[in-house]
Amino acid sequence: MSDYIDKCNCYIHSLKQDENHVLGEATILKRLGDNDYLADYNGVKCHAIFNPFVGRYFVDDKYGVIHDSRPHELGR
Repeated sequence: MSDYIDKCNCYIHSLKQDENHVLGEATILKRLGDNDYLADYNGVKCHAIFNPFVGRYFVDDKYGVIHDSRPHELGR
């Protein structure tokens, strides 16, 4: 499996309806660790995992959002 996949249909957490998963288009940007990927869904950077049993990524844009933690320079 490559470290970068352009765009793919993934199961998106925020689109889930009751117990039914819903597909949406996301971009898998890079591999972060063992079955931990950086994904972009509608401009939101978040974690994703790959489920080999269904052959799809599960993108967590609800609880797995990655916030920018870089220090910001204050203008003086």
